[in-house]
Amino acid sequence: MSAQNAPRMTDEYASVNGVRLHYVRAGTGPVIVFLHGFPEFWYEWKHQIAEFSRDHTAIAPDMRGYNLSDKPENVSAYSLPLLVEDVRSLAAHLLENTRGGKFTLVAHDWGGLVAWAFAALHPDMLDRLVIVNAPHPSVLRRELRNNPAQQQASQYMLRFRAAGAETALAANNYAGLVSTVLGESLKSGTMTEEDKTAYIAAWSQPGALTGGLNYYRASEVGPAQPGGEVKDLLPDPVMIRVPTLVIWAEKDTFLLTGNLDGLGAFVPDLTVRRIPDGTHWVVHEKPAEVNRIIREYLDRR
Repeated sequence: MSAQNAPRMTDEYASVNGVRLHYVRAGTGPVIVFLHGFPEFWYEWKHQIAEFSRDHTAIAPDMRGYNLSDKPENVSAYSLPLLVEDVRSLAAHLLENTRGGKFTLVAHDWGGLVAWAFAALHPDMLDRLVIVNAPHPSVLRRELRNNPAQQQASQYMLRFRAAGAETALAANNYAGLVSTVLGESLKSGTMTEEDKTAYIAAWSQPGALTGGLNYYRASEVGPAQPGGEVKDLLPDPVMIRVPTLVIWAEKDTFLLTGNLDGLGAFVPDLTVRRIPDGTHWVVHEKPAEVNRIIREYLDRR
């Protein structure tokens, strides 16, 4: 079956953990959930939904604060424990009438940080974990403390936490975001002008930029400022007892390959696949390659 003949996607909503989350569903079979990062939304995974809905129930939510999901006003509503509970509650809702009670979790960027935490806290709910360019919390803390290159690459986190970040990102009809997130994909043709319009519409939802930025503000993630210390996302060590695939695009200028060093100490059942010519946005820059790597991993197991 080709991607063009993949099952139709439907828009659905679930009220979980005090918020109403929008998600897209397609296909039938074992559940596979896709978590997007900043400043994406469910649409980041459109190529993966088309592929994996052929033999899975593919679910891609808008995480809280994004697009069509609820956007709580308080920064504290975006703490990592609440984000993890969103995933747990949504998964429980989705798995209520399925056998086995487990699912595969695929995640990128901020979705990946939530997924690492989810896997550490709820390993019994996961069949497998797939991470795309999202640092393990314990490794990220080490890199932000000790690696000057990652400290420099992470300065954007401090800018995103600052007042006025929304205004800067929305300037000129989101031109900076379009160039950063979609630039290479638009050039290569894996994303189109129609996709660009969809992104701008998602970013333009009232409160959506603030919701996404509040992930950075609530966690205070980023390199230490003068006289400060790197804040822990989770207490160390964060051990992952779930079979895990990590896909890492090596041209990521935000999250460097040092985040792979020593990862096996925290993830005993670890497979790492590198994409040398991919950037942070590899999910939609190289969808066929990402899909192939995930498919091979799922089939092998």
